[in-house]
Amino acid sequence: QVELVESGGGSVQAGGSLRLSCAPSPITYRTYYMAWFRQAPGKEREGVAALGYQGSPAYAGSVKGRFTISKDNAKNTLYLQMNNLKPEDTAMYYCAHVATGWIPPERILATSQYNYWGQGTQVTVSS
Repeated sequence: QVELVESGGGSVQAGGSLRLSCAPSPITYRTYYMAWFRQAPGKEREGVAALGYQGSPAYAGSVKGRFTISKDNAKNTLYLQMNNLKPEDTAMYYCAHVATGWIPPERILATSQYNYWGQGTQVTVSS
């Protein structure tokens, strides 16, 4: 069982920045993927960014160049740095985890690939 706790959400104006954090516990898996997803009201949950244990990030096209996913292994914390935020980035953001050695690249941002989820943190961007 993996528990994921997100933090760092909030309200900002368009063009602003936020950094989300996700602290999973316990971590006993040597191979894993972690990702950030988001869900806006009335819309399906969508993948934003993912990072495998090898350290190769993947991004949705809508956030590429603006968001950066990273992991601090010493702190055992996953981050999502969000810059140049837009009103369409407004959503509940979720951290996700799966203990596996490999996900097909075309599936790395699919919700079905992950089996542990956090409770979410709200991000609101005003114009």
